[in-house]
Amino acid sequence: MNLRERIDQSPMSGYQWMIIALCVVLNALDGFDVMTMAYTAAGVSDEFGLEGSELGLLLSAGLLGMAAGSLFLAPIADTVGRRPMVLVCVGLAAVGMLLSATAGSLQQLGLWRVVTGLGVGGILACTNVIASEYSSLRWRGMAVALYASGYGLGATGGGLVAVALQDRHGWRSVFLLGGAVTALVLLVLVLLLPESVRFLLAKRPRNALRRVNVIAARLRQEPLTTLDGAADDGAADDGRSQAPGRVKDLFGPGHRRSTLLLWLAFFTLMLSYYFVNSWTPTLLEDAGMTKEQSVTAGTLLALGGTLGALGYGFLTVRRDGRRVLTVFAVLTAVCTALFVTAIGVLSLALVLGMAIGMLTNGCMTGLYTLAPSVYATTVRSTGVGWAIGVGRGGAILAPVSAGVLLDAGWSAQTLYLTVGAVMLVCAAAVLLSRPRLSSEAV
Repeated sequence: MNLRERIDQSPMSGYQWMIIALCVVLNALDGFDVMTMAYTAAGVSDEFGLEGSELGLLLSAGLLGMAAGSLFLAPIADTVGRRPMVLVCVGLAAVGMLLSATAGSLQQLGLWRVVTGLGVGGILACTNVIASEYSSLRWRGMAVALYASGYGLGATGGGLVAVALQDRHGWRSVFLLGGAVTALVLLVLVLLLPESVRFLLAKRPRNALRRVNVIAARLRQEPLTTLDGAADDGAADDGRSQAPGRVKDLFGPGHRRSTLLLWLAFFTLMLSYYFVNSWTPTLLEDAGMTKEQSVTAGTLLALGGTLGALGYGFLTVRRDGRRVLTVFAVLTAVCTALFVTAIGVLSLALVLGMAIGMLTNGCMTGLYTLAPSVYATTVRSTGVGWAIGVGRGGAILAPVSAGVLLDAGWSAQTLYLTVGAVMLVCAAAVLLSRPRLSSEAV
């Protein structure tokens, strides 16, 4: 067996689980970043005197940066490597968070939110690939589920920290803490994060054989004497037969259908996901809940996300992941439609909110698992990055359009029913998708 097959078939080592843990932490940065902005929105709005549409633009600024990072930074990782791109992007996120705390106007805060999002977007496209490539076949679904659960952990922690810090030190303290934690994570990554083995085998940069064998030893695998034949990833094309990072390769005969359906699924899911996560605390408070109750609902939404990601991983051990993802998307549509009728009953609203968090994050886990299986190594970061980037378009549209529609007189009930319909489109896109590569080739 070549090295890829040995990694696929061998038991997971402690080193592999350490890499997955690093990816979990990196995904938690996304959850922390998005939800701290949602929870500090009221304080920011009060200080700068923002209207609903202006607040929506501010909530979308970070998402705009994430989209740009996924679209334009992730493809560079197919050329320079996953590790250096992750380090650069974590540095950008740290700078953006720290400078957000110094903002003196809506425009300044929006700019630093874009910078933060730029880093986070680049991080996610690369770490999703790393988590998949360093997992054995048996544990790949669970590894990606653990990775995806990081969002819920970061969002939950972000919400709890935001509430505690804002009461004592104001909203700026939340961003200061976020920047400091991100900078600390950067130092840990410099010491521990390895390069993608698949990238080293396919691109063969300087000292590639030595670097691969260092990693192989940590994976408890026999060293290689040559790289010839070691880069086979089960794809139809050779790992060095095409230039890396070409967007047009995503629309080749073997990729076109899956790429378009994957983009539609990511767009509709992220539109729904970020509407629910960004606006739920504010809309619940407007509907009559106290601030504490609305924050509790938002926190349960994020906590449910962690459970949903892990639940998806367990279900895919015995069932087809694409079908599980389709069922999750349909159930999300149903629960979202029911949620708006339960706002007057606190306990029911909290249960449904947690269920929505579980299901939407389970869907996100499913798409993160599905996306790398569509593409060969040389375009994998490009393909995953562009899928996430297109999805971020939906994420950007959600807060802005919701703010505009609320200003135009739309009710919360109408907005949630619309989101439920959008999730049915996501379910259809997933059901019709057919990955070109099997999970064994990730």
